[in-house]
Amino acid sequence: MPQNLSDAIFITKGMRDIFSPKSQLRAMMQFELALTSTLEEHGLAQKGSSDSLAAFGDAAFVDCDALQGESVAAGNIAIPFLRQLTASLAGTNQTATRSLHLGATSQDLLDTALVLQLREAFQSIADKIARLEIALMKQIRVHADTIMPGRTWLQPGPPTTFGLKLAGSLAALRRSSSRIEAVKTRALVLQFGGAVGTLSALEEKGATVARALAHRLKLPEPSVPWHSQRDNIAEVCASLAILMGTLGKLAGDIALLMQAEVSEVSEGAREGKGGSSTMPHKRNPVSCAAILAATHRAPGLASTMFSSMIQEHERGLGSWQAEWNVLPELFCLTDGALAHAIDLIENLVVHPHRMRANIDAMRGLPLSEAISVALARKVGRPQANELLRRAMESASAQDSNLAGVLKSMPEVRAHLNEEQIDSLLDPERYLGSARRFIRQVLGDADAKEQEPIHG
Repeated sequence: MPQNLSDAIFITKGMRDIFSPKSQLRAMMQFELALTSTLEEHGLAQKGSSDSLAAFGDAAFVDCDALQGESVAAGNIAIPFLRQLTASLAGTNQTATRSLHLGATSQDLLDTALVLQLREAFQSIADKIARLEIALMKQIRVHADTIMPGRTWLQPGPPTTFGLKLAGSLAALRRSSSRIEAVKTRALVLQFGGAVGTLSALEEKGATVARALAHRLKLPEPSVPWHSQRDNIAEVCASLAILMGTLGKLAGDIALLMQAEVSEVSEGAREGKGGSSTMPHKRNPVSCAAILAATHRAPGLASTMFSSMIQEHERGLGSWQAEWNVLPELFCLTDGALAHAIDLIENLVVHPHRMRANIDAMRGLPLSEAISVALARKVGRPQANELLRRAMESASAQDSNLAGVLKSMPEVRAHLNEEQIDSLLDPERYLGSARRFIRQVLGDADAKEQEPIHG
């Protein structure tokens, strides 16, 4: 990935290091050393070849400028890498160069090196998901009963709780975690097939070498080389893109709740965070912005991977090359978005008084559903809806509370008394199964529903 001055906003240092040129070169050396060691073990390389090669394990011999320059003509970095490695190895053990890369092709080297990098990258993602899960659980327990306006189509609906809103994100996050864990078992496998996936250069020892090489690299051996079958890699991208969608949904909701006209939550404050270059009063949702910016890029990257699945015959032309920057960039963006989400949720400031004030400011109108349901049992749904329509129009025209209007309507009072109307319009009494849903997400589904979740 090319670097620019804004990268630090979106990419953590840890993930950048995993996909750095130095790490890629080391992973490539790891593959070549493991291959030479395996060949030596099976009599296909001279004894001592792997010892000589091990001295170059940190890939310090590579002239990156020359490698990049030569790659333009070669079509990939594997060919100039092997040329430089061969030249360096020849200086210490000329004979060892004869078995270097034996049986493998450039794609075996680059794909397996990528898999080795992905193994580290997956661990970073898993660690951050686990931390975000803990942060969400803490907030859910604290705010399980924190009542707030529900919103549909960006308009007020019946009340919900902030805990339930976050519980939806937690459930989706866990689904992504399970999805990613599952795809790891399919994607983190050896790539070793030679020129066209037959390992013909190793003759009758091909299968034995492949099995031993996989064991040495601590990677499963696939049933067949996957040079031009990219479904597992595409599934990785899809899983990350889905996770990014969940993070974007969370960040988008928080940003909307941070609007000054709403002011129901705030990003945690610290020196220099969320300021404006011209408006001192502002506290911008910068964590939300970083998450959303990253999540907007994820679908395009996944789409590139999907289109790259269409590869010609045994080795693709252009489609494989189109992949090279996709996975590193998507992993980097996902890891960075998770880091921002952790900061966002761990330090989130919730304003329950403002949530309740926003409910009260709507003068009972979003609770009209409760009255409509109660009246429908008495007079039928069409008549109930008509009574509520008239009541709400009157309340809006008079800028008054719905309760007062309903109490003044004989058609309503014939079926509901004042105490019943007040009870039906009490937002605390119209939360339905919210508490049970929260308990199910937290794993407390068997606990008594009346017990405080945060108690």
